[in-house]
Amino acid sequence: MRLKNDSAELGFWQRVGLETLWFLCKCISSLPYWFQYYVIQEMIYFIIYYCIRYRRKLVDTNLRNSFPEKSASEIADIRRKFYRNLAEMMVNTLVMARMDEAECKRRMVFTNNDEIQEILGDRNCIAMTSHLGCWEYYGFWGMWLQNHILVAVYHKIHNEIINELYKRLRDHERELPVASYDSLRFFIRNRNGYEGKRLAFGLISDQNPPRLPDSHWYRFLNRDTLFFEGGEQLALKFGVPVFYVSQRKVRRGYYEARMEMIYDGVEQVEQFEITERYVRLLEKDIQDCPEMWIWSHRRWKHRPDGKYRPVMRPNRKL
Repeated sequence: MRLKNDSAELGFWQRVGLETLWFLCKCISSLPYWFQYYVIQEMIYFIIYYCIRYRRKLVDTNLRNSFPEKSASEIADIRRKFYRNLAEMMVNTLVMARMDEAECKRRMVFTNNDEIQEILGDRNCIAMTSHLGCWEYYGFWGMWLQNHILVAVYHKIHNEIINELYKRLRDHERELPVASYDSLRFFIRNRNGYEGKRLAFGLISDQNPPRLPDSHWYRFLNRDTLFFEGGEQLALKFGVPVFYVSQRKVRRGYYEARMEMIYDGVEQVEQFEITERYVRLLEKDIQDCPEMWIWSHRRWKHRPDGKYRPVMRPNRKL
């Protein structure tokens, strides 16, 4: 399922590159499980960790700053486990090319989905996820929903070929990818229903937003950190329940997710409180299993005492 106006026009060689990558994904997704996760994953791990040393300095810096109490050997152990998890994430993404609905539901089990559905009824909701574990599989929640359609809000990738590839990989009957720049308009247009179903807005909320003069800072992993607050603003404006989604790995390529309500849609809360609750739960999950988070992102590009880069604030009001 995809918005009609959300496809890019690719040139001839871009289309060739896209079809080549898609064919590669199809081939890898056809291989046996043991070959995917005990051969290809280990090959990817060896290349990114030992050969190209993908963002090793950045990962080391992030880990040391986030866990100053840990020894050098403990940091090294987390780093190795992180790169193996990153390689697994790459395989998880490639094998989506041939997943049917039954396989998707086996790969990511939402353990308390029935409970959440009963709480929601026919209300819209927001699910705040993160780059913890296999974030691509959060999109499978749409296959567990009965009265809702999952709107997976994503940030467009600058490389058009890769962006189109990811849209193909995420193209499921029960998941509707919507670009972040259009997500607010989409919600307002369809808040009373989309094709007869309520909206479940999926937001990966731990990405690094631009710094603004009035940005609010959260203490997160031993540092002052910015977070996108669009989910909170949407929830307060329209009285929408908000869930934090946590994840744990069962075995390679298989995960379980559990949802916890952090705002019921009617509670009177202070500004930034919903996002603060999200931040605290995410921080605990990362501390419990640090190798599952994406340490190779430049998450702390901004500092409260640094100069902010001027950003044109969108002329949009909730």
